[in-house]
Amino acid sequence: MLGINCVSAGRDDSTRDRHLQQLKERLHEQLISGVDYSVLRTVEPEVLREELRRGAAQLCAAHSDLLSQSERNRLIDELVDEALGLGPLEPLMHDPTISDILINGPRCVYVERRGQLELTPVKFRSLEHLIEIVQRIASRVGRRIDESSPMVDARLPDGSRLNAVFRPLALDGALVSIRRFSAKPFTVDDLVARGAATPPMLHFLAACVRARMNIVISGGTGSGKSTLLNTLSGFIPSAERIATIEDAAELRLQQPHVARMETRPPNLEGKGEITSRDLLRNALRMRPDRIIVGECRGAEAFDMLQAMNTGHDGGMSTIHANDARDSLTRLEMLIGMAAPELPMWFIHRQIASAIHLVVQVARLPSGERKVIQVSEVTGMHGETINMHDLFVYRQTGIDANGSPQGAFEACGIQPNCMDRFKALGIKVPRELFDRKAHAVDRLDYLGGL
Repeated sequence: MLGINCVSAGRDDSTRDRHLQQLKERLHEQLISGVDYSVLRTVEPEVLREELRRGAAQLCAAHSDLLSQSERNRLIDELVDEALGLGPLEPLMHDPTISDILINGPRCVYVERRGQLELTPVKFRSLEHLIEIVQRIASRVGRRIDESSPMVDARLPDGSRLNAVFRPLALDGALVSIRRFSAKPFTVDDLVARGAATPPMLHFLAACVRARMNIVISGGTGSGKSTLLNTLSGFIPSAERIATIEDAAELRLQQPHVARMETRPPNLEGKGEITSRDLLRNALRMRPDRIIVGECRGAEAFDMLQAMNTGHDGGMSTIHANDARDSLTRLEMLIGMAAPELPMWFIHRQIASAIHLVVQVARLPSGERKVIQVSEVTGMHGETINMHDLFVYRQTGIDANGSPQGAFEACGIQPNCMDRFKALGIKVPRELFDRKAHAVDRLDYLGGL
């Protein structure tokens, strides 16, 4: 008898949820029909949200006999989120423990927490509902996505990065990923606390930034390249003018004098595209002290190296590669595509003279992000670019929970840039590179920076 009652209760709950969803759809249509879109741009977001909340409350009050007070409050929140926000995604966007939101069609939404993927109960009403929300996000930042242009890379108001693919490219109708960023930029203390790096490594990297060395941060997707770039940029003196170039703005520099630029895709007629290379060339005329390229992935690699070799030192960028040596090989390929007439020996010399340091980051199977390699480029030997490792992370195994076991090590090599530090008055103790001293995880190393 108890089992029959449970089944009956489950059916009642399912029927009520379906009726609530249908009511929500009707009220949403009524709420949107009363909005004058011609004045939306002239109204402050807070005022607009409050007005919509008042209108949603009035619509819900007309159905007070069908709704409990908690259901009414929840429905008002959902109606406002549908009208202005990201609909079902709003609760996920307000959860600080979520770093990625991955959507495989309207009925399959995953999130990443602490490096691990989790399936959520979040669902969209339909594919059209999901498409509508993505198009709303894209239109706010001057981007578009539809059948004629089925891919988009856009930036949300909070700095999160959205990438979406629609039919016919996405077989499930729509694929969406949202890379979220912490509201508070990571500090060196945060990196040490999370085991991403050690104080000696960060002391050295901070000194390299202060000494205006050109740094490339390499790694795979989601490995923490942008996070590390943001952290290291904090060591740039506040008196310097910085120009940043990105496909989708996600860098959060703390300096007061930052000239931020973002690429632009072509319009409906296929015209008006502004590439990273265009922005980089223009940035050279803007009197920057440093140029930061958010991600080097195309012909802009050639112009970036040219800038580094002609007085604009202290530049930083990220690149996709499996290790430090591969990052230089990838730069060779990108430069070769941009300037195929250049001989390879010349490209090698350009890279060897422009790039001073390569920092390799990785996302381990457990979800942890770590700086696994810090390598110095030391010049040319014949036709080969010379480089040596200064710090590495060596994994020795995994524990019962699947977490990596290993240790950060100094390689016992004194970097060639020590003379540069000395000339600039930057104190970097030589014992920092000693294998034994490196095992000390004290923040005292960062005291002088």
